[in-house]
Amino acid sequence: MLYKKTLVALSLSALLISGCGSSSSDEQPSVEQPPQGFTFDASELITNLTTDIIVSGYDELNTKAIDFHLATLTLLNTPTEENLDAAQLAWQEVRVPWEQGEAHIFGPVDALSIDPHLDTWPLNTSDLQTLLATQSGFTATEIQVWNDDVQGFHTMEYLLFGDGVNDNHKSISELTVLEREYLTAAAEVFSGYTDVLYKAWTVAQDPSDINSPAYQNLLLTPDNDVYSSKLAVVQELINGMIGIVDEVANGKISDPFGTSIDTTDTSKVESQYSWNSLADFTNNIQGVQNVYLGRMPSQSSFDVGIYDFVKSADTVVADRIDNEISLAIESIKSIAGDNDMPFRKAINDVDGRVRIQAAIDALVIVQASLENDVLTLLNSWQTE
Repeated sequence: MLYKKTLVALSLSALLISGCGSSSSDEQPSVEQPPQGFTFDASELITNLTTDIIVSGYDELNTKAIDFHLATLTLLNTPTEENLDAAQLAWQEVRVPWEQGEAHIFGPVDALSIDPHLDTWPLNTSDLQTLLATQSGFTATEIQVWNDDVQGFHTMEYLLFGDGVNDNHKSISELTVLEREYLTAAAEVFSGYTDVLYKAWTVAQDPSDINSPAYQNLLLTPDNDVYSSKLAVVQELINGMIGIVDEVANGKISDPFGTSIDTTDTSKVESQYSWNSLADFTNNIQGVQNVYLGRMPSQSSFDVGIYDFVKSADTVVADRIDNEISLAIESIKSIAGDNDMPFRKAINDVDGRVRIQAAIDALVIVQASLENDVLTLLNSWQTE
């Protein structure tokens, strides 16, 4: 079964906060009233998040995918420990913009099935081993038509790092010629998909119709068949954040974590071969922070993000959610403890499980705030 990425479907009407009527008793505790209406011009927010967060992120993904493919070609032609290390590092680097981009996994990445092509989990190791045992060579043309569970990130991860059971190190002597060929061909297919994704956002959303509008234009100029208004665009962005927080807390972390130390399941740990799981989770929530603050981690100056939308209604709430997101990121990083424990081992470690539960709790708080304090603001937003 493929690891399914879920997006929380939320009804705005169901999330309306009811006003509090007059009390028959002076001793009745007061309830904070929701905003009765606020104004906010979302033009700059939409432009910034579309061009400087989403499109810029896909540009970085595509560039790093090309770099990764070049690293695998070098490894294929010159199989040394140094080149294997470089290819492993290139895999980890291209993983960063992809995982951060899961905070806005809508549009072409979904419509063109780019997500399963690049990031299907779990990997079908049985079929992969059969292919390696029966094929005499591999080309990108062949691999591209095979099932998603024998290509993409995790196929390349397995070939580069090994099975991840005892360590995440694979020596060059363990990497066969066929594995190097498979890796290089898969990396070529991978970079082809990242190029399609980037061009769908910037050139034409339908690769078969060059005259179709670039997907970014649908967000930048709402009042179209996809986004009827700026409110619809902002709603899409908020739901994207909610979706990935939910997935990390209730899927990526909770599924392998189990209900007790006796019900853990390491087979459900994504990126377990490279021991990159905690980096994945961290980058997922970093992606949420990127959208919320309107800037990438490398930027020192603030730009317009969802934070500014919330701040227009309530500065205290905007700052609180900012802190909650930061705490969630730090809580995920803290799972590793003092000895840099990988997630697949932390789920079976008593102290590690305490740290994992703290991260889950922090994520639950973020999700609740995004659902109850951010998404509901769409009901009181006085749009132009």
